[in-house]
Amino acid sequence: MARIICAGLGPGDPDLMSVRADRALRAARRIAYFRKPGRPGMARRIVQGMLAPGCVELAMEYPVTTEIPLADPAYNAQLSAFYDHWAERLAELPGEVVVLCEGDPFFYGSFMHLHLRLQGRCEIEVIPGITGMSGCWTATDMPIAWGDDVLTVLMGTLDEDTLAARMAGTDALVVMKTGRNLPKLRRALARAGRLDAAWLVERGTMPGQRVQRLVESDAEVAPYFAILLVHGQGRRPLALPEAAE
Repeated sequence: MARIICAGLGPGDPDLMSVRADRALRAARRIAYFRKPGRPGMARRIVQGMLAPGCVELAMEYPVTTEIPLADPAYNAQLSAFYDHWAERLAELPGEVVVLCEGDPFFYGSFMHLHLRLQGRCEIEVIPGITGMSGCWTATDMPIAWGDDVLTVLMGTLDEDTLAARMAGTDALVVMKTGRNLPKLRRALARAGRLDAAWLVERGTMPGQRVQRLVESDAEVAPYFAILLVHGQGRRPLALPEAAE
């Protein structure tokens, strides 16, 4: 029976990988990772120089791109077949394979779809990792939530009305999947009265990291690894006044 270890690699900086994930990775004799066709894949880039000599690599290349709308039945059909295929391949492998996953595998990670399909077919271990959004809000050098703040995580692919309503009804905010949705997100933030408080973090913890207020950016498209943030301003102990001399 195969043994699958999914290692959460953290937000991008190899130094932020857990000791447990590092140990599993360096001992691996076979790894698998997701990537777009023709690209090395972020997970693979994170572990560059860390693999044992002779380690066998399995690149799981996504069959679809952003050219196919999410609502198109062909999108779901192709992705389902892709995950079915790789679940079958991994389950048939003898011994152990380490699957790489950026961030945390159970937080919007692609491995979740394999995990669902591999139940009862092999032994599975999931190593959690620091999420990409955690790396991004730390890059702003400000806490994301205080006291009783409610933190909401949104996908930039939602429609503008839903985004604006959710943005207005929360204290702290994280928006993922910005990309080409950036103009829509600006409009939604403005409608919610949160535009001036929003930050755009590109490639958080990675080479080329960029942190700026959204109102100071004129970009129409954000990189794939970009997150919007609005920091909570909730309850906290007040600083004591300095003692009078």
